[in-house]
Amino acid sequence: MPEPDRFPYSPLPERPRLEWPNGARVALWVLPNIEHYEYQPALINVRDPWPRTPHPDVLNYGLRDYGNRVGVWRMFDCLDRHNIRATISLNFGIIEHYPDIWEAMEARQYDYLCHGLYNTRYLWGLSEDETREAIRDCVDILRKANGSQLNGWFGPAASGTLHAAELAAEQGLTYIADYYHDDQPMPVRTKHGDLVSVPYSMDNNDVFAHQFKTEGEEFERMIRNTFDVLYAEGAESGRVMAICLHPYLYGQPHRVKYLDRALGYILEHDGVWQATGTEIAAWSREHWLPQLEPHFAQFAGETSNA
Repeated sequence: MPEPDRFPYSPLPERPRLEWPNGARVALWVLPNIEHYEYQPALINVRDPWPRTPHPDVLNYGLRDYGNRVGVWRMFDCLDRHNIRATISLNFGIIEHYPDIWEAMEARQYDYLCHGLYNTRYLWGLSEDETREAIRDCVDILRKANGSQLNGWFGPAASGTLHAAELAAEQGLTYIADYYHDDQPMPVRTKHGDLVSVPYSMDNNDVFAHQFKTEGEEFERMIRNTFDVLYAEGAESGRVMAICLHPYLYGQPHRVKYLDRALGYILEHDGVWQATGTEIAAWSREHWLPQLEPHFAQFAGETSNA
């Protein structure tokens, strides 16, 4: 299927009303990205996994290792204070390499959005068969670890191929977070049936805030400002808000209080559905996407990337 045809065009003001459970205005999903970076990964032509050369890049490796040794526990404590059931954007290599983290996530009944095996093994340049194997391996890892079916896919390091959506649907997944093009769930067409695109964020995302030299207080303000707009708009039609985190950044002692304050601000409001990716996708598939099909027919032939 040509890529533009995967995403039926839809101008937001023309859509039917999206109604979340119990009349919520905003579906909030919180996504700690818990990742494993190989110390000396194989070089991939499209991108060097480590920015500093020559390798090994001990500075950047050490920062990310801090996240899995220290930051993740501080972040879990913060989420616990707010009774957040997180959706973990998870490199599935974590299950083998960090069993203590895996046990802590399972004890909290977190949801899992597969973020590939390692964050240093990208999908870029993989063939269709190689992409299928990468997704199928993750499906098998989760089934072996806790007996559950994998539902969500988000390419490692936000990498992808032309085949990823098709193959995720082929393997029985129900939603994808690779696309950041909307504030409401949207269908992603595949020959195996529609996936639900659950909006992820590269704005309310601590990695990009850090890259642009934004520190904790400003990141808190970004989250609050985003919520204020989505909450106001959600009175007319529901919205999705994602908060995307990395323990090596917002598990740091000088930053975690800003995450704590931002979550407290959001959750003091009525009309917030704190949900997982699987819950948002399931609700959307049953109650929301069917409403959109007549709407899409009005704009047949138009695409958002024509």
